[in-house]
Amino acid sequence: MTKTTVPIGPQHPLLKEPMSFQLGLEGERVAESAMRIGYVHRGIERLCQERSYVQNIYLLERVCGICSHVHATTYSRAVEALMGVEVPPRGVYLRALMCEFERIHSHLLWLGVIARNIGFDTIFNYAWRDREIVLDIMEDLSGGRVSHAANTLGGSRFDLTDEHRDKILEQLQIMDAQIQLLLGAVEHERTLRERTRGIGKLTLEQIHRYCVVGPVARASGLDIDLRRDRHEAPYDRLEFAVPVHTDGDVWARTLVRVQEAVESVSLCRQILNSLPEGPVTTRVPRRVPAGEAISRSEAPRGEVIYYVRSDGSDKPARVKVRTPTLTALVTLSEQLADVQMADVSVVLSGVDLCIACADR
Repeated sequence: MTKTTVPIGPQHPLLKEPMSFQLGLEGERVAESAMRIGYVHRGIERLCQERSYVQNIYLLERVCGICSHVHATTYSRAVEALMGVEVPPRGVYLRALMCEFERIHSHLLWLGVIARNIGFDTIFNYAWRDREIVLDIMEDLSGGRVSHAANTLGGSRFDLTDEHRDKILEQLQIMDAQIQLLLGAVEHERTLRERTRGIGKLTLEQIHRYCVVGPVARASGLDIDLRRDRHEAPYDRLEFAVPVHTDGDVWARTLVRVQEAVESVSLCRQILNSLPEGPVTTRVPRRVPAGEAISRSEAPRGEVIYYVRSDGSDKPARVKVRTPTLTALVTLSEQLADVQMADVSVVLSGVDLCIACADR
């Protein structure tokens, strides 16, 4: 059979960010695929060596627009470990609160994107409408809807009043009802189920082989979540479930993400109701002692790792970032093998691509 090459990208309505695919088709079946990234490389890790430790907080928020706060939080924790600084409990809780809002935002955005790419505009409209509630809350807290600048070395840049907390709790009640409706639609809507079930399947062995993390891994049966497994504040004092499914396809990834959004709403409510009194930040030394530190966090797409090395100057000697997207991207060639051309959009959307954090 004659093989046809179909290019997708680097600019394409299917893709949120620039990347390129070359698909080799035999009829409507994908026989082979090749991927290329590098279109948005910004050299962020190198730029970190030219900026102060405080300036890098705001630079590293630009690694990923959707996960900006968790990147800044993970970096700040590494620098604080080098300094020997302990963040006040209230500051730890406020950081976690923003991380959970960011997780809800990320999962609702992804749900809208995949629904739009399979032609299910109803879920797209509802998901992105409800996402505005989260963005409004984050804007009220930090002043920013995408880049929040909510972190400072030693704690949180913002605090909450009792009136503000009560207002957020009211918004969470509305959001909880809306996400429950979305979960019901995802679980029972035949269109979404038929378009995603059995597509982009990854086995648990493949997850281990490629070191995949986050919702993609949990959808294939890998029961891992740093929030629960590291037993660190404030998650060691909060109650939440980690959704895990075993089908390993896009349908399972959809369930994992929407169920995680439900759990995150509950976590936000628990954090607000148990917010400790006291300061939100503490003083830090002007210089970072020489040494090296590693910090890990559970971002919406999976584990984020920061390595920071100090030579005793006012700028880091090295900052290395390990984002969860790159390992998921490596699996795309196997996920695309033998799928129909009409299902390519489902596979690419199901991974929740973030080329910005993969390229950096």
